[in-house]
Amino acid sequence: MTRAGGWIAGHLVVALMWLLHWLPLPLLARCGEALGHLAWYVVVPRRRVCLANLAACFPDWPEARRRTIARRHFVLFGRFVLEHGILWWASVERFRRLVTIEGAHHLEAHRGRPLIVLAPHFLGLDMGGARIAADGSLASMYQKQKNAVLDARILAGRMRFIAMHAGSRLFSRLDGMLAIVRTVRQGVVFYYLPDMDLGARDAVFVPFFGVPTATITGVSRLAKLAGARVVPCVTEMLPGGAGYRVRFHAAWEDFPTDDPTADARRMNAFIEDQVRALPEQYYWLHKRFKTRPPGAPSLY
Repeated sequence: MTRAGGWIAGHLVVALMWLLHWLPLPLLARCGEALGHLAWYVVVPRRRVCLANLAACFPDWPEARRRTIARRHFVLFGRFVLEHGILWWASVERFRRLVTIEGAHHLEAHRGRPLIVLAPHFLGLDMGGARIAADGSLASMYQKQKNAVLDARILAGRMRFIAMHAGSRLFSRLDGMLAIVRTVRQGVVFYYLPDMDLGARDAVFVPFFGVPTATITGVSRLAKLAGARVVPCVTEMLPGGAGYRVRFHAAWEDFPTDDPTADARRMNAFIEDQVRALPEQYYWLHKRFKTRPPGAPSLY
């Protein structure tokens, strides 16, 4: 697509999302589900990635079950896309009503001290991060999008809540670890999304559902450098357009250790447990196993 075509497409998408965000959430959810059904048939390359990921993680499941989970994932991904209009433009009061919190005491017990909220890539993670930012200072990472119009809109949507409290900020990967460490030491909660394939650099190969997976050791290193506690968090999309639930877990004890590889195994084991509970909501469209151990064949 040309730059002009991308500009037009980006503005059309943003305009449509702005119009739809006025709908009651149950109706908006139905629109998103319809979009997801369409994407299942149209976005064939990502459908293949999704099915390949599920086959790698759940080889004992019947193929029909994996395909059912994949289709449900696409349906929820359609919701994930359109419901970002709530995040970007809805009133703060409406947003708070639609995104509830469970286990807030696990977070509040450590707020104001160095704290990492570990947030795996479930479809509700943007809603969860914004909800935390609405209540206090928050820092996180931002990866630039290819479409300039969508990039500007996504960044503005995230900054809308980030800007509510002093000390909050978004980092890029170019900012480096030391800038993040300084911010965390100041008591700003760091919302860390640790489970993407970013290549072999700063990663170790540890099992994820039995598959040797390039896993960054950043959580362990940052926690050690900043003296931070780690509180895991999963944001669930509720059925029927009922909103989202941010669920905090107890801070990890005896973490980090002196073994970053063992820490990475622990993190992946936690994510596995959460995926088993919500298999259709994990972000299967990402090539999680793109980086392979030397000599291992591609899964894609």
